[in-house]
Amino acid sequence: MFNKRDFITAALALAASSAANAQTPARRNGMAPPRKIERGMMKTTRMFKSPPGYANGLAVSPEGLWIAEQKLSGQTAKNYGVPEPKDLREAAWLVDWNGKLIKTVHTNSRNCSGMAYGNGCVWMMANQDPFGCFQVDMNGKQISHRQIPLAMPGQNGGGSHGAQWRDGKLWIAALRPKLLIRVDPKTWAPEVAISAVTTPDKPRTHDLTFDANGDIWLVVGSDSSNYKESKPGLVKYDGKTGQLIGTYDFVPGSADPHGLEFHNGTLISCDAGIHPGWPNGDSPHAGWVVKIEPA
Repeated sequence: MFNKRDFITAALALAASSAANAQTPARRNGMAPPRKIERGMMKTTRMFKSPPGYANGLAVSPEGLWIAEQKLSGQTAKNYGVPEPKDLREAAWLVDWNGKLIKTVHTNSRNCSGMAYGNGCVWMMANQDPFGCFQVDMNGKQISHRQIPLAMPGQNGGGSHGAQWRDGKLWIAALRPKLLIRVDPKTWAPEVAISAVTTPDKPRTHDLTFDANGDIWLVVGSDSSNYKESKPGLVKYDGKTGQLIGTYDFVPGSADPHGLEFHNGTLISCDAGIHPGWPNGDSPHAGWVVKIEPA
């Protein structure tokens, strides 16, 4: 039988063993130890106005900046009290870095809230029936329409508020499972999934992008009734491990970020001018493409 001394000795040995084991898996798997989570504040600066309409997605290309148009139709239009559009097609606008319109590609996306550019196509993320991702070439030809992977049997893949082309792969900010999913654009097979970090005061996820170091940034937002009550933010992930490494809030008076891209060493975003629960155009930065910088 254990006496009191034996019991204490065994307990201490077990605790030491558990602590050691808790530290060894990262070394055993060749992973670096967790990085410190940085916290900070961001501000936005206006760059230029997007074409008329709701701008709710960005994608950088060699020719300039692609901007995704969001149209409100059906029940969504009724919810916001806006008229049904005469043309349901949603545009992908290519503009130069002064905001001058270069090209317009029309797509069959609905209620678009995110886009990517890659392999000579725009990839538009629909948040309304028929949902999914619309791949459209530069002549406006629809190449494919596919649902976000990892859906429940018999269901569509739900909506997405962001997408990003990276090294020949498509990343999708999937709303229903709250995941950042890397998809093979040819086979449509999911390859990587990172859990999207949300908090009670920032339950909404929007667009994602990669910075020059390969780390991932994601826009997060709050459920609020107007612009003044809004508390948007950013979260940052280690691009190699998927670990959370940063959380950032925006200073009062900043734009309401939706799209997200990285260009010339700086994060950029767009303020769609439409936000669930807000009066239309409540943000003073509605329709602006903005630069995001540390406050």
